[in-house]
Parts: sequence; structure tokens; C-alpha cells
Amino acid sequence: MRKPSAFEMSRRNLLIGTATSVAIGATSAQAQNSVPQPLAAATAADAPAMATVSFNVNGEVRALKLDTRTTLLDALREHLHLTGTKKGCDHGQCGACAVIVGGQRINSCLTLAVMHEGDSVTTIEGLGTPEHMHPMQAAFVKHDGFQCGYCTPGQICSAVAVLDEIKAGIPSHVTDDLNVAPELTNAELRERMSGNICRCGAYSNIAEAITEIAGRPA
Repeated sequence: MRKPSAFEMSRRNLLIGTATSVAIGATSAQAQNSVPQPLAAATAADAPAMATVSFNVNGEVRALKLDTRTTLLDALREHLHLTGTKKGCDHGQCGACAVIVGGQRINSCLTLAVMHEGDSVTTIEGLGTPEHMHPMQAAFVKHDGFQCGYCTPGQICSAVAVLDEIKAGIPSHVTDDLNVAPELTNAELRERMSGNICRCGAYSNIAEAITEIAGRPA
């Protein structure tokens, strides 16, 4: 058998050495990739964006440091503990979370708290208390405008804002003549309150309460 030449021995050694280096390098890279990232770095990357928002709630200036994804509804309920405002569908379809912001009613589940810097927010707690009820609250009690009561805070906030809308001459989708100030007709009332759902079906009593405060027959 022919003995391998010195050149062949050198080439074999070179190939073996190269393969060994590649294997060692791959093992080292794999080991490095398997090392977990520092816990502090991972925590910082996952931390939510925070912001400070200040608004006037029921006549009192309140400042909160919040996750920027926090809705106005959750800020009121979870952070300010104003639980009169209810979380119903959480999709803006039932009106249980209605509050009055800057004189206009909104569904607080559909807006972020940080969007209301400096705004004036009125919840059911700000309209009146059991000892000193708002006229609309008293009318709801008088006319049994609720059964389970879950939707009632949103109904009352909307009702107060509806009368202000009509007083300000703001038309609705059923207003016939945009050049004439709207009145609280049955059609106007049904349209303007249609965003507030009462699953108990106390609509006729709700209408009686609202029209009494408006000074018109139901």
C-alpha cells in the first residue's frame, strides 16, 4: 500500500481542523443563544407606557398616573372608585357607562382617559346624592324609571344631557326642520335616548321621568 504524502497529510489535518473549528463555533453560538436575557431588560421592554392626566371630576381636580391604554371608564371606576358609572357591554352599545364630559354625553368605555386632559367630567355621583338628588334622579324614583338599576346611571346622565341638547337647539337625526329649534317630541326623545338600553324594559317610565323634568306631557 502506498503511503500518503506529506501534502495529503497536511490537507487531512487542515480539513479536520476546519471541521473542528466549525463545530466548536456552532456549539458556542448555540450556548450563547440559550442564555436568557437579563430580567431587568425584559421587564423594561414589557413595561406599559405611563402618563399623568389631570381632569376635573365632579367639581374636584384629580390627577392620575395611568397606563395610556386605560379607558375613561376604568379610570373612573378602578382608580377614582366612582363605581356609579357601570361597565356593561364595554363596546359602546348599551350606554350604561354614559357620563357628561364638557357638557356632552359620551360612552366612557370608548375613550381613553389621557384624551381628556383638563376636561370637566360629571358622573352620576356628581349630579346628586341620596340626600340631595338632582331633579332627574328624583323623577326616575317617582316614576319607577328602573328595575334592576344597572343602566340607570347612564340613563340619567344621558337624560340630563338630552334636555341640554334640545335647549341648545342641537338637532337629531329625526329633526324635521334644521332651521327651527327642536322640541322634545316623542320621536325626538326616542331617538336621542336610543343609545341607552334598558334590558328590564322600563322605557315608558323613563320617558315619563324625562318629560316631567322637561315640563311637557309624556
